[in-house]
Amino acid sequence: MAGAGGEAEPGAGTGSDADEHLIREAEKIAVALGRMFPGLCEVVLHDLRDPRHAIRAIENNLSGRRIGDSATELGLARIADPEYPSVIQNYPNQFPDGRPAKSTSIGIRNGSGDYIAALCLNLDVSVLSPVTLALANLVATGTEHRDQPLETLRDRNARELRAAVEALAAERGGTPRSLGRDAKKALVRQLRGEGYFDSRDAAQTIADLLGVSRATVYNYTR
Repeated sequence: MAGAGGEAEPGAGTGSDADEHLIREAEKIAVALGRMFPGLCEVVLHDLRDPRHAIRAIENNLSGRRIGDSATELGLARIADPEYPSVIQNYPNQFPDGRPAKSTSIGIRNGSGDYIAALCLNLDVSVLSPVTLALANLVATGTEHRDQPLETLRDRNARELRAAVEALAAERGGTPRSLGRDAKKALVRQLRGEGYFDSRDAAQTIADLLGVSRATVYNYTR
């Protein structure tokens, strides 16, 4: 705010000074982000006040550009249109050598609402693709036994088995001993499919709960 003699009050600064301060602060962010992801994510700060020499900082350079190079199409679009979106996130892109990239562009406005800079992040996804494939292969399972797991990786103790038998019997409207032959047979087959026969003495425990012989339990599994 100007004083009576038209001079600026101490500390007021000009619009140009304030814009430069914003860009310098953004430059710190660009450097920090780039150094956090070395070899993986390029971070570029564009000074949109000078589109022909826009690149103010480039950290972790993956595109081969240099400080002083011109603005990209997004930068020019922001200069031409104040209503252009502030953030364009995760859009597909490509480095000059053909490597695929995932990019995010963040427009920076001054106090007047004008775009003065853009912070752009370009992630080299070609580096990640082999890792993604390796992880997918690592966690993949075969399709041959997808419906019937070959084993379970936990112990089926007697208490757990009893709880399972009682729960399955309740689903069928009765207690383990009150079920009819067909219901007991279906219950036993379900237990087998869920891996309850993997533990020692499981057949005898199931037989005692259902009130049938151990041989009958094995017959039910067929």
